[in-house]
This record gives sequence, C-alpha cells and structure tokens, in this order.
Amino acid sequence: MKSVKFAGVGLAMLAWGVISGGAVAQDNFSESHLEAAKAVALETKVLEPFDAILFVMAEQTLSAFTQNDPTRAEEIAEIVEQVALELAPRRAVLNERIFRIWAIAFTEEELIQLAEFYRTPLGMKLRDSVADITAASVEASRDWQDRLSVDIVSMVQEELDKRSAAVTNQ
Repeated sequence: MKSVKFAGVGLAMLAWGVISGGAVAQDNFSESHLEAAKAVALETKVLEPFDAILFVMAEQTLSAFTQNDPTRAEEIAEIVEQVALELAPRRAVLNERIFRIWAIAFTEEELIQLAEFYRTPLGMKLRDSVADITAASVEASRDWQDRLSVDIVSMVQEELDKRSAAVTNQ
C-alpha cells in the first residue's frame, strides 16, 4: 500500500531530475560543455541508480514515524508523501553535480563524441552491460582474493614450519 502511494513521489523526482537538469549554473564551464555532459550522463544512464533515493528515504521515514505512533499511520503517510514531493525538486542539484563531474573529466568535444558513441548499438550494449560486467569483475576479484589469502597463509605457515624444523634438527 505505501509503495503504491509513494510511486508518485518517485515519478515526480524522476521528472524533476531529468527536466530541471538544464538549470545548471555556469562556473568555469560553458553551457554547451555542461549540455554535452548532461547528454552523456543521460545516454549512459548514470543517474538511474539515484532515482530511488528519495523514495527509499520516504519509506524509511514513514516506517520510523509509524513505529513510534501507529495510531497516526495515515496522517504520517500523508505528511511523508507531501514532504517527499516538496523535496523532489532537489534532485536537480544532484544531477547538476554529476554533470559537472563529467564536465571536469572530459572536454566538451570528448563528451560530444561519447554521447554519439553511446547512441550507437555498441555504445548501448556497453551501457547495458556495464553493471553485469562490474558485478562479475567484483565477484572474480573477491574469489581471487579469497584464494590468495588461503595460499599466502598456507605458504607462510609452511615456511615457518620448515624453519622451526631446521632449528629443532640442529
């Protein structure tokens, strides 16, 4: 029930995040440089993982307040939804920071090239595969680390045992 109620919060936050991304302040970047950064951020879908932040926080707040005063659950839900909707426009601030991060890392021309690449079939495949590739890479590194840990402990223990035996045999 509460998930459905806050679905509107998520949609509002998403709309504000994408629509108001153009309200980026100037600083040292030209508007076109920041627009190129925005295009890459949108093409790569790097903003998507942040879509649920406000929704999750609203759910957690609702749960905490409802646990403290269950008799006011409906009132609390109404207030949490209202406050979350008021906070949704703040998503644009996060988007602007992310656009600036991209603008710092790449020149405007590089960003234009990246956006063009991510619009190609190969770019879309890369964008859609990165999360799985990253997860598999992290898993592989953990497995490798676990094996390395066992080997290093075993090898050190083996060498210590050899040296202890050598001292004992003298």
